[in-house]
Amino acid sequence: MVTKIGEYKGHQIISLMKDENDAHPFTFGLTKAKLILENLDEIKSFVKANDNSGK
Repeated sequence: MVTKIGEYKGHQIISLMKDENDAHPFTFGLTKAKLILENLDEIKSFVKANDNSGK
């Protein structure tokens, strides 16, 4: 995974990409980053319950 820090309208953002050529990165700012961190256990449970890829 590749991450890049940038700026959008004067605010810091982070982009998560599968690789350097990812055309559709997952990009968010500080408010959403905090929301993700506050709900990390729920997100992990969601992935575990719904991931059929064998990972």
